[in-house]
Amino acid sequence: MRIAAAQITTGPDPDANLELIREYTARAAQAGARVVVFPEAAQRAFGYPLPPVAEPVTGAWAEAVRGLAREFQIVIVAGMFTPGVPSADGRPRVVNTLIAVGPAGAGAAAEIDVAYDKIHLYDAFGFKESDGVQPGRSPAHFVLDDITFGLATCYDIRFPNLFTAHARSGAQVTLVPASWGAGEGKLEQWRLLAQARALDSTQYILACGQADPTAAGVEAVQGAPTGIGHSMIVSPLGVPLSEAGSAPELLIAELDPELVIRTRELVPVLRNARQL
Repeated sequence: MRIAAAQITTGPDPDANLELIREYTARAAQAGARVVVFPEAAQRAFGYPLPPVAEPVTGAWAEAVRGLAREFQIVIVAGMFTPGVPSADGRPRVVNTLIAVGPAGAGAAAEIDVAYDKIHLYDAFGFKESDGVQPGRSPAHFVLDDITFGLATCYDIRFPNLFTAHARSGAQVTLVPASWGAGEGKLEQWRLLAQARALDSTQYILACGQADPTAAGVEAVQGAPTGIGHSMIVSPLGVPLSEAGSAPELLIAELDPELVIRTRELVPVLRNARQL
């Protein structure tokens, strides 16, 4: 199966960001991809108020994404914000949500329609996502053409148990939309973590980040995790198959489910793991 990572830079306007999603979805479909993955915060970039754009996964923005998935006959994975429960002091909160929507297969009447709420919030490197974001509780996945895709978001990539849980549930691929914060050593960590999670769970990792706003010619809010680019597609043996630069880019890679089977026979870490 051919899949794509659409490394874009989003801004404050959800409608303008939808146009970016349309452009890159069309390009991915033209390249023959069955799945196209957009970054975390595809609806609105970090650094801008999030409660004003938060809406249910049945709302207008998500419905527009579903419309694009139907139009181009491709599964779209994209980050948005849904309403959360206000904090104890009454401050509004959102949920950092991924949607995976699109046709379940060529000519299929059924549709994939799954949402994942980010479990591990980015309370690190001086940023505190939990101030305005409510954490999720449960993993999520979807199946397309007998391939199971796990879902994770950005900071989740630092937590191996989520990825091994996906693998034990049958995932051959985990998709990781992100808006990775810049800083000393952060690019090296991003690369290392994507490769490590592939090795931990012997599956493909597609890590799709926001492009670096500077490289995209977009003004970003200082101090917010607005992306560094370098989206990656990594094999089950931890080998990078493709890596973007810092600017907006569309990555394409071929998935071979048989490679996951062979890797899990060669390096049976899931079977060999012991509870300590």
